Amino acid sequence: MSGQRVLAYLLPALVAVGAVWFWEWAVGHYGIQPFVLPAPSAIGETLIGEWPSLAQSAWITLTITIEAFLWALGLGFFFAVLFAQSRTVERALLPYAVVLQTTPIVAIAPLILIWVGVDHADRAVLILATIVAFFPILANTTLGLRSADPQLKELFQLYGASGLQTLWRLKIPTALPYLLAGMKISGGLALIGAVVAEFVAGSGTSTGLAWRIIEASNRLQIAKMFAALALLSLLGIGIYSLLALLEWQLLHRWHEASRTKE
Repeated sequence: MSGQRVLAYLLPALVAVGAVWFWEWAVGHYGIQPFVLPAPSAIGETLIGEWPSLAQSAWITLTITIEAFLWALGLGFFFAVLFAQSRTVERALLPYAVVLQTTPIVAIAPLILIWVGVDHADRAVLILATIVAFFPILANTTLGLRSADPQLKELFQLYGASGLQTLWRLKIPTALPYLLAGMKISGGLALIGAVVAEFVAGSGTSTGLAWRIIEASNRLQIAKMFAALALLSLLGIGIYSLLALLEWQLLHRWHEASRTKE
């Protein structure tokens, strides 16, 4: 491993250690009350002590996030192919996709909750998280499918390739970097959507990390709130890192953007 790569991993770790040390020192030095800002040591103790409930909630949030991401990926790719193949379909459906993207989920969450039933709040959270994560996949993939080299398109036509062959062998490989970039955005948005949706539509039947934060807030358990937030941050970092690794694995041998990162 090169020195630059070691430095790239070491610097963020050093910044994190320095920030935690200063946080711990500032809480003790200025006598900040735990219900205002708990020390990192108190948050760590709470994380260990409350681990069973927090881990279960983290798993619920992660499960919903993954399900929402997969639904957004499938639907986004499907409609992107339709839009790329037919301008008429795009003109007919794109405005509704934009409406879904621009409408705040806090505004439609009560309606979704009524439709699926209060006893199925987890379904409402899944639907809302899918809506949030859908548009980046759709927009990026549509752009990628339309970015195929016109001369290569003419070459495919010259050799008598069908529309399906052109799509599979030219347009989709061209769109792959765009799709993967959209996936990195969508993965984080799926987690954000799941958390925000649970804040709005959650109830006792939905016990993800957002519900643990609400519960801790109502009881003024600020350390537990920070512990849940730390788990959410770790989930977000993990999702992004896995998608970035997938992007590198699929592109580094042939795509210029990934080669320049090495």
